[in-house]
Amino acid sequence: MRSLLPSSLTGRLVATVVALVVVTTALVAVLTAVVMSNSLNGQLDTQVDQALDRASGRYGEYGAPPGPPPGDMDDDGDHGVHFGRGDAVGTLNARFGAFGGNGEVITDSNEPRPLSTTAMNMLDDVSADGEVHVVDLPGVGSYRVKSISAGDGSVKLVAGQSTHQVDEAVSNVVFAEVLLGLGAVGVAVVAGRFLVRRQLRPLREVAATAHEVSTLPLASGEIGTTVRVAEGLTDERTEVGQVGSALNTMLAHVEHALDARHRSETQIRQFVADASHELRTPLTTIHGYAQLSRRQDYDAEQLSTAMAKVDAEATRMSSLVEDMLLLARLDSGRPLARDEVDLTRLVLETVGDARVVGPDHHWTLDLPDEPLVVAGDEQRLHQVVTNLTNNARRHTPPGTTVTVGAHPEGDQVVLTVTDDGPGMTPDLVRTAFERFTRGDSSRTRESGGAGLGLSLVQAISAAHAGTVSVQSQPGRTRFEVRLPGFATA
Repeated sequence: MRSLLPSSLTGRLVATVVALVVVTTALVAVLTAVVMSNSLNGQLDTQVDQALDRASGRYGEYGAPPGPPPGDMDDDGDHGVHFGRGDAVGTLNARFGAFGGNGEVITDSNEPRPLSTTAMNMLDDVSADGEVHVVDLPGVGSYRVKSISAGDGSVKLVAGQSTHQVDEAVSNVVFAEVLLGLGAVGVAVVAGRFLVRRQLRPLREVAATAHEVSTLPLASGEIGTTVRVAEGLTDERTEVGQVGSALNTMLAHVEHALDARHRSETQIRQFVADASHELRTPLTTIHGYAQLSRRQDYDAEQLSTAMAKVDAEATRMSSLVEDMLLLARLDSGRPLARDEVDLTRLVLETVGDARVVGPDHHWTLDLPDEPLVVAGDEQRLHQVVTNLTNNARRHTPPGTTVTVGAHPEGDQVVLTVTDDGPGMTPDLVRTAFERFTRGDSSRTRESGGAGLGLSLVQAISAAHAGTVSVQSQPGRTRFEVRLPGFATA
């Protein structure tokens, strides 16, 4: 079943306010009518008691029946009831006893009028229990009456007061309250709609911001900074401010995620382009020498040279493919081995190999007396140390001093490779760990790798929950790898 409430929040709030006004007005009207009716009826009951006291007093003055009270003979010979002072308009008196029953009511002209037989019979049925009873007398109206036994109990006296004025007063009050209630409902509808819309204006502005973001092209490309909810609508002390602040936080997270996605896509495209470029050269070389080897005038010496060149290019291409495959595996989060690795021994072995490969450089060690042990993949950590020493050897001139060290620092082990070469440019420092980044653009492929060495250092360090950084200036370049370790073995 479809809800009867409006679908919009503004409509629901206005309907709620109007409902509260209606309920409150109704409760006030009912309570006022009840209190007023009880108060006025209480006053009537007091007047009934006073009228009954006066009637009882007059009966006592006349003495007990059977003799009629003096001067109590009407013109028609009936024994009537004469009213005393203090009986107001609408006062009713009746007496029942051995002489029969008779009664009168004071009319609006302040003259007594006899009650009809039907009215007398109805009054005779009222119990003489001293309690107030409400009776509707034909031709007279609604009365609050009280009956008591007088004298020796052979006479019953009845006195009453008309409820006409009380009923009319209560009806007038109820009617006035109904009119006021309708006016209050009308005011609540108009003012409530205005005030609610005014109070919800900040929420509509927040919604407009969200709608504007939804229209932005987020499927591709760099996102940058999108729109934000105004600062005045982000006060978390208010409900709207909490929504605005949460939306801004969400937008910041979305921007960060989309920018990261864009960077990843750009890196992938660049990686594919660089990989294709790097593989094209050895493949072209292999293809060229393969074509030459098929010439009939190609002698044995030339063929041997060609095959050696093909083998060198194939080996280089195989190394490049292995490096790219390792990067892909590390990017996918494939876990590495977790063994206790003596980093001190790895440094000693790597520096020993470097002295053989790069005899024109000065190689020094900076190691503690006790071996340093880390948790990780020994083969990959050996690759980290090798790549860093090869990088220092290839990009510094002969005679450069390269210091390879390791030391504990808190719960980490810090591996450092420092040289006193010419240093790196600021642009190169920022992109040193990006893939296919070369330190010297004029360097031939024969003199170095494809620019994946430092990328592998960063990827392997991250896979070991570590970090790598570089600081460089003319005369000093320092690479630093931090790994979780066991301090000393």
